Amino acid sequence: MTTPWDPRSWRDHPAAQQPDWPDEAALERVLKQMSTLPPLVFAGEARALTATLGDVSAGRAFLLQAGDCAESFDSFGADSIRDKLQVILQIAVVLTYSSGVPTVKVGRIAGQFAKPRSSATERVGGVELPSFRGHLVNDIAPTEAARTPEPERLLQAYHQSSSTLNLLRAFTKGGFADLGRIHAWNQDFVASSREGQRYERLADEIDRAMRFMKACGVDTTSQPALHEVDFFTSHEALVLGYEEALTRRDSLTGDWYDCSAHMLWIGERTRQPDGAHVAFLCGVDNPIGCKLGPTATAAEVIELCERLNPERIPGRLTLIARMGAGEVERALPPLLAAVRESGHPVVWACDPMHGNTFTASGGQKTRRFDEILREIAGFFAAHEAEGTWPGGVHVELTGDDVTECLGGAEEILDSDLGARYETMCDPRLNGRQSVDLAFHVGELLRR
Repeated sequence: MTTPWDPRSWRDHPAAQQPDWPDEAALERVLKQMSTLPPLVFAGEARALTATLGDVSAGRAFLLQAGDCAESFDSFGADSIRDKLQVILQIAVVLTYSSGVPTVKVGRIAGQFAKPRSSATERVGGVELPSFRGHLVNDIAPTEAARTPEPERLLQAYHQSSSTLNLLRAFTKGGFADLGRIHAWNQDFVASSREGQRYERLADEIDRAMRFMKACGVDTTSQPALHEVDFFTSHEALVLGYEEALTRRDSLTGDWYDCSAHMLWIGERTRQPDGAHVAFLCGVDNPIGCKLGPTATAAEVIELCERLNPERIPGRLTLIARMGAGEVERALPPLLAAVRESGHPVVWACDPMHGNTFTASGGQKTRRFDEILREIAGFFAAHEAEGTWPGGVHVELTGDDVTECLGGAEEILDSDLGARYETMCDPRLNGRQSVDLAFHVGELLRR
């Protein structure tokens, strides 16, 4: 007989990328406390996202998953949350207007505090230190004490996520996301750019369409879809103790849900079919994602589909390809064909960021905007060749005027990276680059 799943089942499997907590007793005390705290999201919200993603898997909607590389305890504030949401709303309206299908909006926010690392240690100023794993685990300061994992950070992440969610709900349901404010989403540093001016022209077209509807007798004030949006949260389910502590049994259905976010994903480094991350997420009923790099084989992907979505529920599983611009048209088509032939109703999304990262001459990690666009174009080309639906994009961005990714219309150069390089870990698109990317994706969808 199969052993029933429970939130601790993952502990019987090899767990990659887990912090080396120095005090296990302190960790267990924190996790026990977290298990008594209110859920951050609710099972009904997660079910609603699964249903909406089911439309994406059927080609009736498009997924936009976007937000910070890694959230910070140090730069937390209402303005930064608002600015990030504004950029996501801008991208979504461009995609919806271009494609004619709804855009499902999922943020990398309110929980994206941990990052996988390629090595347990790193050299900083000639000193070997434990790697920075995100503010959920340790601090970025280059000292042994700062890099020591601290369980109390799990509680801080919970409380910051709760505050972020409260603000997001207020913004998205309280009038900030009203289409009548579409011009207000365009920040000053974006509005003055070529991309911002193109966005303003689109906003003018939407304004005219709204006036036309009113002239035809349509009561636009009574249409919730014009005044508020559904916005969901997501993060990588990396530190499994944190996820376990926030897993609850739904009182209506009796099913388990990870109530730390609406959607969780498994990274490229932790997608082993017999590993702890797959063992954990196969048991919760949230919609889940899985990153796939260029080495993923068709057999591995089908096994992951079987383990993570054996009942073949549309919208349950999103496969996020992060192949690199030079690999996507070679590596992706066999996976598309295999999943199509298997009959699994997955959402296919493109992460054009992580396969295109390199270190610039000044030592900063960066990405070329042209390579990001090239991977997205290759993703669409692969789907066109296989007759499948390119269901979404998964990007790291910020609402701030940073200089972290090279190129774009403003032509950020290698020598410009140090001007406003503020990321906690990986480089992000700024507002101008994000809106530019939206128009490029919109054109691909229109075709």
